Amino acid sequence: MRIACLLPAATEIVCALGLRESLVGRSHGCDFPADVASLPALTRARVDPSLPSSRLDDEVRRVYSTGEPLYLLDEERLAALAPDVVVTQAACEVCAVSYEQVTAVTRRAVPAANVVCLQPSRLGDVLDDVRKVADACGVGARGDALTAALRRRLEASRRVRPAVPGVAVIEWLDPPMLAGHWVPDAVEAAGGRALGPAAGQPSPYATWDEVRALRPDALVVAPCGFDLARTRREAEPLAPTLRALAPRVLLMDGNAFLNRPGPRLVEAVETMASWLDGRSVDGHRACALPHRL
Repeated sequence: MRIACLLPAATEIVCALGLRESLVGRSHGCDFPADVASLPALTRARVDPSLPSSRLDDEVRRVYSTGEPLYLLDEERLAALAPDVVVTQAACEVCAVSYEQVTAVTRRAVPAANVVCLQPSRLGDVLDDVRKVADACGVGARGDALTAALRRRLEASRRVRPAVPGVAVIEWLDPPMLAGHWVPDAVEAAGGRALGPAAGQPSPYATWDEVRALRPDALVVAPCGFDLARTRREAEPLAPTLRALAPRVLLMDGNAFLNRPGPRLVEAVETMASWLDGRSVDGHRACALPHRL
């Protein structure tokens, strides 16, 4: 079995299923486990991700408005690797190479490959995707076991609190965006009351006044695609604004945990649950790196 994963969450799922040695190619964004960096990258971004938030948002919107793809897929390299399974997504064209692009290129490069498309919009969908990948790779029993283990951890994270805190999650800082899709479910699983878009809905742009009107008890800042160090850099100039929005503010490595619909999303739930309990969160842990402002 030869597997190519074209989004980071899929790579994490494949490795969590014990199939690391079957991976032959990855996306440019796949970075966990760390040793996948040695695999050939099959995609690249057409927009420089190191741009400041506002410029990055403008550039993504500009490219998207032209109808051109935000990511390029290396057809020759894909053909040379000849995977049996190609895992892609149809949840967000801004986050990874599009499903339509993958199917067109794969049809030409490796017509016999099985294209597996993930399209999660809720937390439950993420767990279902683990089974979906496992079945496509012929390890259905492992998928059942991993899904059951993740569900047990989610249940262990659930809290019953006398007063359920309202939690708003910021998915982008400039301009502000409120996190949708599976994030509201993750907040609820951590024992909070999700403020903003309903679970399963896209992440909308918002003004700081609109965030303030939600009256959050707690604010989680986890910009999509940013690690903790970059989140801290981007949030620092906005610290007074963020502090004024809620009594408690948490910075999180959104790229690794909350924005990525893979197994480590459960770690994001565990981290938020601990933080909402008032317990300190170890900012130096490799799997969960929250910091308070």
